[in-house]
Order: sequence, then structure tokens, then C-alpha cells
Amino acid sequence: QQRDKLKQYQKRISLNLERERALARQLLKEGKKEKAMLLLKKKRYQEQLLDKTENQISNLERMVQDIEFTQIEMKVIEGLKIGNECLNKMHQVMSIEEVERIIGETQDAVEYQRQIDEILAGGLTEEDEDAILEELNTITQEQMELPEVPSEPLPEQIPGTFPLCALQLWLLVLLS
Repeated sequence: QQRDKLKQYQKRISLNLERERALARQLLKEGKKEKAMLLLKKKRYQEQLLDKTENQISNLERMVQDIEFTQIEMKVIEGLKIGNECLNKMHQVMSIEEVERIIGETQDAVEYQRQIDEILAGGLTEEDEDAILEELNTITQEQMELPEVPSEPLPEQIPGTFPLCALQLWLLVLLS
């Protein structure tokens, strides 16, 4: 509010300065140098007041910004305080021992479920596991076998065509 009042005061002084400057010119035209001089002194004093008012407005605006920032900081601190209280309440509800107990129970339950799954699946012995791995290796080897290279002689070059190298011919045989 004070800032707004100072700005209104500033406008009023600015208007007075313009009027007094015009009045000083008129007085000089009329030959009243003494009165014009007095009016210019008054104008100079008002200009100094205008500068002081500008500084005060600047100080007030800085203060307003500081207050607004302090309010934001207070909200942040209040948020941190509430968060800290929540964490403390959660820590009271769950201790480290409680968390370790829950993790242990969960691991026991997972192990128990694995044992049940093995029983229901008929449970594979180590020999069964070995047999399964061997069968997997056999299937993998069968898929990796390469076709045999043809034993037929290469055809003679046909006039007007480019000669084929052995690899290209082998590829043609594979693709056909």
C-alpha cells in the first residue's frame, strides 16, 4: 500500500514539475526573473524529493520481494517438518527388526512354494536333469549340421556369361 501511495505521490510531483517549468518560462517572458528563479529552486527541491521517493519505492519493492521469498522458505520448512514427522511415525510403526522378520518370512514362503511346485510337477531327479541337458545338446547339434558339398563337376563356362566361383555355385546348390 505504501509503495502505491509513493507512486501516486511521484506522479503528482512530476505533474507539478512540468507546470512549474512552464510557469518559469512564462515568468521569464514577462521579465520576472526573480520569481522564475524562485520557482526553479522550488522545482529543483521537488526533483530531489522525486529521487528520494524513487529510492524509497525501490527499498519497499526489495522488502516486498524479501518478504515473499521468506514466506516461500517458511512453506518449504513447514513441508520438511511435516515430512520428518511422517517419517518418524513410519519408523515407529516399522522397526528394522520387523522389516528383517518380514523379509525372512517372505523368503521362507518362496522356498516353501518352490518345494510344493517340485512335488506337484513330479520332481525331477538329478539324472532327469542330466538327460534333459543331453537331449538339448543333441537337438542343438542336429540343427548345426551343414549340408554336404556336391561332388558333381562344375559346369563349363557358357559363352557370353560370367564365370561363377565355387562359393557362388555352392550357394546356388543350397538355395535350390
